[in-house]
Amino acid sequence: MIVQTASAGAPHFVVTQIDHARMSGELAALFGNEQFARPEPWDLIVYTITHHDEGWADVDAAPDRDPHTGLVYHLTKTPLDRLMITSQQSPNFNERHHPFCGILSSMHSWGLYNGRYGLSDKIFINAIEPAQRPAVQAMLDAELRRQERLKQTLRSNPVTAAWAEDGRLFWSYKLLQLFDTLALFFQTTHAAARVPTQFLHVPVNGVRDTTLTVTPVASDVATVAPWPFATAQVTVCCRGRLMTPQPADVDVAALFASLPLTEQWYTLIPA
Repeated sequence: MIVQTASAGAPHFVVTQIDHARMSGELAALFGNEQFARPEPWDLIVYTITHHDEGWADVDAAPDRDPHTGLVYHLTKTPLDRLMITSQQSPNFNERHHPFCGILSSMHSWGLYNGRYGLSDKIFINAIEPAQRPAVQAMLDAELRRQERLKQTLRSNPVTAAWAEDGRLFWSYKLLQLFDTLALFFQTTHAAARVPTQFLHVPVNGVRDTTLTVTPVASDVATVAPWPFATAQVTVCCRGRLMTPQPADVDVAALFASLPLTEQWYTLIPA
């Protein structure tokens, strides 16, 4: 779950990881212009971005109450045992669609624990309790083995062999990170609290990166520079539910399921 911040006394907009990823995919589908190239296989890249958190389906269907907030657990506060489930199940789902999708999804899982392959200075595995670290490391090692196995599958077919090249995969991975974090820019923070943010390591093509600057200019409207999309304006929707803190005796899973769906709409425009 993603629990958006809220002004004092206001309910929180809470988003499932599935709905978060769907919005990421909507953004990705509109990416690309004369300045920003699309890598191949583009349709599989967009599919993976759209489904990169599919392993959260069962976890988000039975959310637990965070005793510190009275809300469901926010993404970064999710208990480690449940987080590890999602880290394996998302690549499982994507591998069933295509070996390339399985690699890219597995890279996303591995990168979340390891500073996004050097793109971030947040090394999550270093913050894990020593007693829990061996199990996490075993899971991550299994993901590296998955990646190598699926790369061999791609290399065995002349049509897909080039998709297993490290440069192609990392180009695709950086775009997944862009659209994951761009969606989170809106979904984690309510409109009044958003601030100008730089998105680093955005690939212009397979050899050069740039930095995107996203600047809020109105409620749920932000400019982007340089402009990376194919259309003159981008508007996307995210579904969620409005939730207030609950006492300890409330079944938050049943409560959350009963809450009506609502929507937030976000617009991006050139600077």
